[in-house]
Amino acid sequence: MSSDDAYSSFLDQANQDTGASKTSANSSSATTKAVDTGVPAPLQNVELYYTSEADEPFEPVSLKWSGNNMPSENEFKDLVGHGSDVTTLSPKEFDPHGQYKAVLEAVESSGDGKSRIFRVDHGKTRAEYYIVGHDQEGKRIVGLKAKAVES
Repeated sequence: MSSDDAYSSFLDQANQDTGASKTSANSSSATTKAVDTGVPAPLQNVELYYTSEADEPFEPVSLKWSGNNMPSENEFKDLVGHGSDVTTLSPKEFDPHGQYKAVLEAVESSGDGKSRIFRVDHGKTRAEYYIVGHDQEGKRIVGLKAKAVES
């Protein structure tokens, strides 16, 4: 009987919440703001993945923006609420093999026909890629983003 009680006690301890999920949720993960207004229909059903060590799906982006042009790197950093480095990439730098053409087309059809690619650094090996366009009529920046792990 005591061995059953000891085993039961062991299982109770093993199943207790260790708080590990809370710690990881509060750590600096690769997450920035992506949606604070309605998402255009062409961006809602994009089922493509960005190929990196993590193979993450592209997610919609729709952020309020009252500017007349695309944001600068510093403005974009403020827009997504991130204090790390933000750089701009050309489409060729982002997609040298042409495998994300559908992503660029979806973004360009949702905005003013142009796109800009921002890379938001999250440390040395993690980043988010934002492929965005300017929807001046809707006063927003729209597009897709994907997380990447690059070691």
